Amino acid sequence: MRSVYARALQTSLTKSYTVATLPDGDVGFRQSVDQYYDRAALILEDRLVESFGDRTPERERRRKVNGMLNIIKPCNTFLSMTFPIKRDNGDYELITAWRAQHSHHRKPCKGGIIFSDKIDAEYVKANAALTTYKLACVGVPFGGAHAGVQIDPTKYSDVELEKIVRRLTIEMAKRSFIGPAIDVPAPDLGATDLMMSYMADTYKSTLGHMDLNAIATVTAKAISQGGIRGRDAAIGLGIYYGLRTFMKEALYLSSVGLTPGFYNKTFIVQGFGHVGLHTAKLLHSAGARCIGVEEVGGAIYNDEGINPDELEEYYKEHKTLVGFPGAAAYSGDSILEEECDILCPCATHDVIHSGNVGHIKAKVIAEGANGPITPQAYQVLLESNKLVLPDLFINSGAVIVSYLEWLKNIRHVSFGRLTFKYTKDTNYMLLDSVQKSLERIFGRKPGSIPVTPSEQFGKRIAGASETDIVYSSLEYTIENASRDLMSNAQKYDLGLDLRTAAYITALEKIFEVYKEAGLTLA
Repeated sequence: MRSVYARALQTSLTKSYTVATLPDGDVGFRQSVDQYYDRAALILEDRLVESFGDRTPERERRRKVNGMLNIIKPCNTFLSMTFPIKRDNGDYELITAWRAQHSHHRKPCKGGIIFSDKIDAEYVKANAALTTYKLACVGVPFGGAHAGVQIDPTKYSDVELEKIVRRLTIEMAKRSFIGPAIDVPAPDLGATDLMMSYMADTYKSTLGHMDLNAIATVTAKAISQGGIRGRDAAIGLGIYYGLRTFMKEALYLSSVGLTPGFYNKTFIVQGFGHVGLHTAKLLHSAGARCIGVEEVGGAIYNDEGINPDELEEYYKEHKTLVGFPGAAAYSGDSILEEECDILCPCATHDVIHSGNVGHIKAKVIAEGANGPITPQAYQVLLESNKLVLPDLFINSGAVIVSYLEWLKNIRHVSFGRLTFKYTKDTNYMLLDSVQKSLERIFGRKPGSIPVTPSEQFGKRIAGASETDIVYSSLEYTIENASRDLMSNAQKYDLGLDLRTAAYITALEKIFEVYKEAGLTLA
C-alpha cells in the first residue's frame, strides 16, 4: 500500500527538476538535499513500518512512520539576524546572518559558520540538514545546525571581523542559539580558529560566565583556548581513510575499471585549502600520483606528477599556484574534465552539473566539499559507472574531530594526560620482566641480556597522544561508516549509488531515536 506521504514525495521528485532550477537546468543545493532525503524515505518506508511489529494495524503504523518522516525533514528552528557594526573608516554597516538548527533529535546541535557574500538563508538551511544526516551517517550524537554571515571576509579588517564575530555570538546567545548543551558552532568557509576563539571568549564572558563548560560552546578553537590537536588535517584524513577503504574493494573498483590499491593511480584536487592540501599529501604518500591542482586564481597540471609538499611551500610563499616550477599552468577549459582515476572536488558546491558532467572522465569521485555534484549530474555519473563517495560520510572528518574536542572540553582534561606516566611505567616494567625471564632461562647474570624497546614501540611507550587518539578515532569511525554504506547498498540493491545508501544509513539512525523515545504525534 502506497502512502499519501510516498505519493507526495514521488510528485516532488518529478517536479523538482522544473521548479526553482539553476540556469543550466539543475536543481539547487537546498532542493538537492531534500531530494536525496525523499529518495531514501521512499525506499525505507515499508521497512520502517515493519519495524513497529504487527500488534498495531498497518494503517496506524504507516501513519506513525509518515509522521516521523515529516518531522525529520524540515528545519526545526531558524534564526535570522541583522545587526550594525562600525567600520574602521567610521561608517556604519548592517550585517545579515542566520543560524539554522535543523534537528533536535540529539543535543546539542552542531554545525559550521560560513562567511561569504554568496550565501542566503536557503543555503544555510540546506547545510544544516546535510549536517544532521552527516552526523547520523557516521554515528556522531549531535543534531545538525549551520550558520552563515553574508559578508566577504577578505574585505574586512581583523578588528572589524572581531566585532562581527563577538556581536554575532551575543545575538545567538540572547536567543539560546549557542551553548555547550544547546548549539555548538564550528568554522566553515571564510572562518578561522581565531574567530572561534573570539566566539568562545565572548560567550564565557557574558551569558556563559556561570557555566563551567562554557569553553565547550565552540569547537575548532586554538589549542591554547581548548582546541584539539589533529584538527587541521581532519577532513583530508577522513577523505583518505574513506578512499582507502573503497580502494581495497575489488567489487566496486572492477565496476569502474580499476584495480585495488593507490599505487600509481592518478588524482586531481580542486581546492588547495586545508581539505585539498591534506588530501593531496596523504594520497601522494600512499603512492598515488597528483597530476592536477586547482585553486582560486588558477590551476596547474603535470602528467608526470606534482609533489604536494613542494607545492604547499610554494603556495605559502606566493599565495598562488601559478608559476609553480613543478607543473605548467593549466590551459584547458576545466581541470575537472581531465582524465584521471580519482577526482577530489574540495572547493564548493555545484561544480559538476548537467553542463559539464558529460566531460568528467574520473572513475572515482570523492566529494571533499559539500554538494559538489548536482542531482542531475549525479544520475549521469551513476549511469556512466562512476563511483561517487558522497559528502555525507567522506568529508565528515571535521564533525568527528569536533565531537572529540567537545568531549575534551566537558571532561576538562586532555586525552591521555591522566595515564601517560602510568602507561610508560607499565611498559618499562614489562620490558624488565622479559629481560629477567630471559636471564633466568639462560642462566645469565642480571643486566647481561638487555631488552630495549624498538624504535616504533619507543614512540608509543608512554601511550597514545591526543593526536594519536584523534587520528585513531577518525580512522575507526570512517571505516565503520564505509562498511555501513556498503551493507545498505547491498541490502537495498543500490549498486554504485552510495549517496542513497548514506542517506538511508542516516535516516534509519535518526528514525530509531524518535521511535525509541516513544514520540507521540498529536
